[in-house]
Amino acid sequence: MSQSGGRKGASKLFSKILIANRGEIACRVIRTCRRLGIKTVAVYSDADADALHVREADEAVRIGPAPAAQSYLSIDAILAACRETGAEAVHPGYGFLSERAQFAEALDNAGITFIGPGAKAIAAMGDKIESKKLAEKAGVSTVPGHLQSLKGADEAVEVARRVGYPVMLKASAGGGGKGMRIARNDREVREGFLSAANEARSAFGDDRVFIERYIEEPRHIEIQILADHHGTVLYLGERECSVQRRHQKVLEEAPSPFIDAKTRAAMGAEAVALAKAVGYRSAGTVEFIVDTESTYYFLEMNTRLQVEHPVTELVTGLDLVEQMIRIAAGEKLALAQKDVSIRGWAVEARVYAEDPRRSFLPSTGRLTRYRPPPEDGHIRVDTGVYEGAEISIYYDPMIAKLIGYGGDRAEAIRHARAGLDRFIIGGVRHNVDFLSTLLGLKRFGAGQLSTNLIAAEFPQGFHGAALGRDDTILLASLAAALHQRATERDACISGQLPGRRRGLDGNWVVRLGRDMHPVSVKAANGGTDVEVGGRTMTLRGDLTPGGHLFDGTVNGHPLAVKVERAGIGYRLAHGGVEVDALVLTPSAATYAETMPVKAPPDLSRYLISPMPGLLVSLAVATGQEVKAGETLAVIEAMKMENVLKAERDGTIKELLAKPGDSLAVDQKILEFA
Repeated sequence: MSQSGGRKGASKLFSKILIANRGEIACRVIRTCRRLGIKTVAVYSDADADALHVREADEAVRIGPAPAAQSYLSIDAILAACRETGAEAVHPGYGFLSERAQFAEALDNAGITFIGPGAKAIAAMGDKIESKKLAEKAGVSTVPGHLQSLKGADEAVEVARRVGYPVMLKASAGGGGKGMRIARNDREVREGFLSAANEARSAFGDDRVFIERYIEEPRHIEIQILADHHGTVLYLGERECSVQRRHQKVLEEAPSPFIDAKTRAAMGAEAVALAKAVGYRSAGTVEFIVDTESTYYFLEMNTRLQVEHPVTELVTGLDLVEQMIRIAAGEKLALAQKDVSIRGWAVEARVYAEDPRRSFLPSTGRLTRYRPPPEDGHIRVDTGVYEGAEISIYYDPMIAKLIGYGGDRAEAIRHARAGLDRFIIGGVRHNVDFLSTLLGLKRFGAGQLSTNLIAAEFPQGFHGAALGRDDTILLASLAAALHQRATERDACISGQLPGRRRGLDGNWVVRLGRDMHPVSVKAANGGTDVEVGGRTMTLRGDLTPGGHLFDGTVNGHPLAVKVERAGIGYRLAHGGVEVDALVLTPSAATYAETMPVKAPPDLSRYLISPMPGLLVSLAVATGQEVKAGETLAVIEAMKMENVLKAERDGTIKELLAKPGDSLAVDQKILEFA
């Protein structure tokens, strides 16, 4: 959907590029290379032998076992793959080695082009501490803090008190929400320092942590830049990335509903000045936090392509991967600042393998169904998986990015929600319903955003969007229509007794939760009519039994509802609402109302693993007394550390797992007396 910026052909570009990454970003780079006529080389770990990026590339090279430190973070393995395949250049994607100066240096020493900035710029800007010092020298406003690496938890507490609570502990080499913790008191600083350092060491091989003041109710705004080797540096407008959870972006959009033209120009000018100060070349992003008074502070510079780059591509018409390749090949940028314009609006939703109803814990397993919505002029899907692929514990849990585009913000949001309604994923839990709910919030629609939005809107966690009256009538009518069609089919199969054809009067009772809804279903010209709650719902669309998506109209309005069999009932999902529907005959409904509800088993005596992952450590021993809030265990999953704490005072009766064990979801870790 993005354009090449008016340049075509690959006569002066590289003949073969190796992509030192995996997943959707590797597939994204392959797509542009294919359009430019450039051959691609994929690299893969043992866990990714059957991954989509391996299938799509022209060549593929194994670089090691599943842990990233032994594969995707191995500079020697990447260099060996380049030599083996004759790759002339390397695109690093994002994460892994993309901001490692040693990697750029090693490629340069080997005569291989790094499709990104030079090692000096990476070292200057990729290090969060040094980049803030350089920004201060360049006159860029920075957040108050202590720009030195902390030596331990005691020093962290001392610095936090001096800076003033609340504070943010940040990994110097961090990114993507890894190695970041908010602390509001001494205890949280101590715990946050250890967790941030451990997480940073695992994800980046660098455990340095520093502290800065935490700005309350901030907006996260970033400026996309492009810089070539001929002195041209451009800014391509801003992206709003304020909707975050645990400092990980969830929704992004371009432009921002908060930034006016004057502020955009001022932020863009500072971003360009900073890039020039460090001799930056390639695509990059200068990130700011903006307070409620529109005062902005430099946060960091990402010396790579961002996850959310598609929204900028859609509103500018530029292919940023192509621009990176052309810049690395020595070409001049084909446009000036006056040529950059913003057209329309784009909203991106990150689709993750996680369970929002269980505190967003990672979900792993095989994708038994994977059917993204079709791409068109309003929907783009960047993905790195396919139906049958495996979501493992070793890497980021992203499944795909869905981007909605429209002439204005409301239209972009509408297309994004429609796309999510058509996104079918089976085999793992996912956050599609949560994303749709976020996009439907009045606060989001009004553009009243901050990095605290999710915490404020869902203080007790996410338990699904509320089932309103309109949703109730709509989903009850659809469930009844689906069941009527399935029952009609069953009545026509072979083996029926002569003269004993089952009579279907179309009268049903649909149970949604514990509520019963009488429904009448009748065949109509071109579809099905349903009477429910005193209203007539005219359903037009495919109601074939066994389908996973109803994509049609109700009362003339387009509607997409995901359908899944749940025992003898149906699980329906639409617009953030997910509900189980049981369709019964009137007599069966009478008996169903008297059935007792089975109580869940009592697991309160156990510490249960809330996710699949690696048990990194146990902080307790058999017989030990613990207090509420005390750390019990640490689990690592998908590059994130998760600390499990005691919910109440108690005594440890027995340890049921040991550090180093691979845990399944709901596996018992320890038992309380």
